[in-house]
Order: sequence, then C-alpha cells, then structure tokens
Amino acid sequence: AARTLADVATLTRDLGERAAREKSVILPAYTHRQRAQPVSAAFTICAWAMQLLRAGDVLATAILRANESPLGSGACSGTSLPIDRSVVAHLLSFSAVTANALDTIGDRDFVLDWTYAGARVLLALSRLSTDVIDFTTSEFAFLRIGDAVAAGSSMMPQKKNPDMFELVRAKTARGVGNLVSMLTLVKGLPTGYARDLQDDRQGVLETGPLVRGALGVVRSAMAHLTFDPERCLLAVGDGSTQATDIAEALVRKGVPFREAYKATGQLVHLALERKLRLADVGVEDARAVHAAFDGAVLAVVDPRVAVAAKKSSGGTAPERVDEQISWVQAAATELGHKAASIPSLDELRAAIAAEPL
Repeated sequence: AARTLADVATLTRDLGERAAREKSVILPAYTHRQRAQPVSAAFTICAWAMQLLRAGDVLATAILRANESPLGSGACSGTSLPIDRSVVAHLLSFSAVTANALDTIGDRDFVLDWTYAGARVLLALSRLSTDVIDFTTSEFAFLRIGDAVAAGSSMMPQKKNPDMFELVRAKTARGVGNLVSMLTLVKGLPTGYARDLQDDRQGVLETGPLVRGALGVVRSAMAHLTFDPERCLLAVGDGSTQATDIAEALVRKGVPFREAYKATGQLVHLALERKLRLADVGVEDARAVHAAFDGAVLAVVDPRVAVAAKKSSGGTAPERVDEQISWVQAAATELGHKAASIPSLDELRAAIAAEPL
C-alpha cells in the first residue's frame, strides 16, 4: 500500500513538471466530446493530476483507516488469558487496537477501502488514457506518440497505436471488478465471521500490483508523448470556441449577459451564413449585429487572449495555471511524505528486534 501511494505521488509530481513545460501550448477543452473553449496543455495536464491526487487521498485514507491491530480478538469475543493487545500493536507500529472483537473478526471494511482506493486510482488513469488515445489519433493529432511505446498493427504498417494506454484502460475494469466483488461478498453476511470471507484474498492481493503496474506504464509512456503546438492551436483558430469569451467581453463593457449571449449567437450565425470563420468577421459587420462590438471585444477571438483572460480561481490564465502547478507539486510531495512514513517490513523487523522484550 505504501509503495502504491508513493507511485501515485511520483506520477503526479511528473505531471506537475510536465505541465510546467507545456504552458504555451493552446488546445481545445471538451464538453459533451465537442470542442468547448481554448485552454493550455498545462491546464489539461493539471486536470489529469487533480483526479489522480483525489484518488491518492482516498488511498492514504484507506491506509490510515486500516491502522488498527486486530490481533488478540480471539474467535469472536477476546480471551480470558492475561494478554495486553497494545504491546503487539506497538511492536507492529499500529496506532491502536480494534474496539470490539465480534466486529473485528467479521470486518472487511479495510478490504472495501483498499479496493475502492485502487479503483479510484485506476479510474483516474483510465480517463487520462482515453484523452491520450484520442489526442494521438489522426483526427485530433494533438499528441505524437514515440516509437518506443507505440504498437504496430498486425496488418497495417502505417499504424502507431497507443496500446499501453488502451491496456491501462482495460485493467481498470479488473480493478473495478475487484471492488464490486468485495461489495457483493459482504452483502447480507451476519455479524461475526463466515467462511465466505476467505474469498477476499483475490481482491486484496491483486489490487496493489494492478494499480502499481498501471501507474508505472502511464509514467513510462508519458515521457514519449509530444504535443504538436501548431495542430493544437489550429483546432481553436477559427474562433468558434471563443464565442463565450466574446459574450463575456460584451458583459465587461456593461451589456447584460442575456443580451450579450444573444448578440454573440447572432454573430456566429452571421459567420455561418457568409461561410466565414468567426475569427474573420470584421468590426463593421459585428457592429451591424450590436453596437457594443468593437476591436477590443473581437480581440478575444484570439485563443491565446481568451486563455489569458480567465483569471478566476481555477481558470486558464497563466498565473492561475502556475498556482495549480504549485498546488499539484505540493500535494504530490505531501502524498510522498505520507507514503514514506509507513514502515516497511524490513523496518518493522528491525524495530521488533531492537525491542527489549
């Protein structure tokens, strides 16, 4: 579990460093899988990192919640022998002992927490992978995949396939399946132990290697992905994804949003009628739609200007993205510290050997 948490921290730190190098690349963000508004590649990478950090927090919580020693609970009611459960808990670096023996011997919440945390990490990786898979297609062509991690086709020699990311997405199904299996396993069991619970081993033992393998694959493959800045900018160059920015520019001039929204919609319609890109509509034609249109308003049709204008917290402006990168790096470092604070088996053996028993 500690190694898995450390791997999450490492990949997230890598993403933060990659975001810092991609601040000048402008590409579309998507809603409903349609081009929505221009953002920077750094902003997109930070979005990937945020998902992974939340999953890392769930993983850290799962580890924390499992930090109670069940040893000494007996069959279901403790023991009449003069034992001190806290001694063994101390030797094994548990923070406490479980509070109720009957609950303890039938408790598999730590399994549910662990498989849920693993599924959350895999889901974050799967969504990142889907973006990469799309972005490396010829239809998008925002990313180029290096030969070192691309897979060929059995029949088509021109193909460079992102198989590593597709396999990460496939392995996510296994992780989600482990969670569902464990949820179903404990459903309807009575309080106390039942032999059904021996079937928790697969979910527990498979989740760690599955998650760590996926983290390692994504980390290795990301180093061989290269953004195509020109192709990315071309995808937002016609101005259509800046329609909201035009409306907001009108609002900043004092036009009510409802009126600004309608006027921008009419401007878009005018461009379509004349078979023009929205970026090519002139000031005079725009003023014929609404008197508030001027050169300053239409300047936001430049995707770089639109990106820089969103200075709200969490927005795309360079200074906001710098804040996000710093936050990602700090959060990744904190996760790394949490992972490092968990003793390894070798450290536990050494600590036990050093105890004056």
